[in-house]
Amino acid sequence: MQGNTHIVGGITASLAFAQFSNDNPLVLVGAGVIGALLPDICHRGSKIGRTFPLIAKLVNTIFGHRSFTHSLLFLFLVGMLLHTFIPYKSITLGILLGMASHVFLDMGTKKGVKLFFPVSIAVRLPLTTKTGSKVEKVVFMLLTMLSVFFSYEIIVKLIDTI
Repeated sequence: MQGNTHIVGGITASLAFAQFSNDNPLVLVGAGVIGALLPDICHRGSKIGRTFPLIAKLVNTIFGHRSFTHSLLFLFLVGMLLHTFIPYKSITLGILLGMASHVFLDMGTKKGVKLFFPVSIAVRLPLTTKTGSKVEKVVFMLLTMLSVFFSYEIIVKLIDTI
């Protein structure tokens, strides 16, 4: 999936979680966007890879693309680091939600992800598409509509409390 689809995926996941959470939705969404981009630190052409090219090159050289940074192990390790060093739970949750949405969306591509790294089995969803395809554009549109819906729900709840 492309960066914009991952960003909207992170926003959607964060807003969906905010529906039943007491966490600040703005913090969740901001952190969710960061988390949605983080797994592609293994790809120098990605949004985050272009921002941190030396780190992206190093990670790609060691692990390759869609392996370690797209795994449950990476999600767990980042979660542990965030829990240890970031005192604000909403930031940690948002980043992890964004990362999880990224991995899930990439499971919808033909190459899949190495979800159980270091095991080299690629995990894919039953229906897959090519990155940048018309199907991805439909996914982007559906995620955008869900984000608008969840935003509306949060705004209505906020107005009801006033």
